[in-house]
Amino acid sequence: MDAMECVHQYPFGVLQREGCPLRGRWRQDVFHNDNPIILELGCGKGEYTVGLARRFPDRNYIGIDIKGARMWTGAKQATQEGLGNAAFLRTDIELLDHFFTPGEVDEIWITFPDPQMKKARKRLTGTRFMELYRNVLAPHGAINLKTDSPFLYTYTSAMIQENGLPLEADLPDLYAQGDEGPLREIKTYYEQQWLDRGLTIKYLRWLLPPDTPLVEPDIDIPPDTYRSFSRGQLQMGL
Repeated sequence: MDAMECVHQYPFGVLQREGCPLRGRWRQDVFHNDNPIILELGCGKGEYTVGLARRFPDRNYIGIDIKGARMWTGAKQATQEGLGNAAFLRTDIELLDHFFTPGEVDEIWITFPDPQMKKARKRLTGTRFMELYRNVLAPHGAINLKTDSPFLYTYTSAMIQENGLPLEADLPDLYAQGDEGPLREIKTYYEQQWLDRGLTIKYLRWLLPPDTPLVEPDIDIPPDTYRSFSRGQLQMGL
């Protein structure tokens, strides 16, 4: 990881003492252009970071994850293919504003996160994280969610509606409703597993205005029962 120019990782102690030298300078020092910056949060193997970077050379993509062993796969692909518009940042998502200045990020992708059914404050589409994203997103920046989880899809839909956030796309069954394009062509490791087991993939895209007060939705949501099984025992058709 240290040998790859596209990978950036900073010990927390360094951030506390010195801050991230790239904060506010990603376009200038990493990508050497003025193109939009898009983050993939919890990028895992970086399938979306790499896949989108291939398709859209006029945009800059940064995959973010805390687990370097996963990220290495995407970083290696980006390095081998010479994708100058793809980078990887190894850090906790909760530290986003240590790495980006207000308005530095244009768009966010959240691909197959843990739905965190018991703890709303840990959900990457929860209001706590929406406030965090506001610290780095451009005004009215877009957020994209792909998920296999009926629970997270229902929760996120309710959060968007409760707060009156502009909804740009709502596909409860992406592969039955979506047009051909990156949404369907790029599949993460886990996405392919869910598809192979007959699970539907859901997609939401919404905008995050800079000053809308945010509240948690008051809603009871049935849990994802298949999450309680091992991968080899996932129930079909849920």
